Amino acid sequence: QVQLVESGGGLVQPGGSLTLSCTASGFSFDRYAMFWVRQAPGKGLEWVSHVAVDALNKYYSDTVKGRFTISRDNAKNTVYLQMSSLESEDTAVYYCAKDSGDWSPDYWGQGTLVTVSP
Repeated sequence: QVQLVESGGGLVQPGGSLTLSCTASGFSFDRYAMFWVRQAPGKGLEWVSHVAVDALNKYYSDTVKGRFTISRDNAKNTVYLQMSSLESEDTAVYYCAKDSGDWSPDYWGQGTLVTVSP
């Protein structure tokens, strides 16, 4: 069965950096795009970024562009999200998700909490 396990969340000060990881199993990782999606406290889901199977085509929301970098290592079945210049508005549970094949997610991890606070 498909499993996605995120790690790397935690407490970080404004302006700081953090790298999230998501390790996948149960499917052919190198055949699917991967997403990062977040949910801030009391708010809905927000798409953050996604990366194509070739690891070259990457897409970002305007709110994180220039601050976050998505990458993937197909040999390790892992997708990463490097976050820098973090702001309090970046506080959220971050989920990785597998593409269904039509640029929408179908499987989700359990999420990892990122808290940006002094």
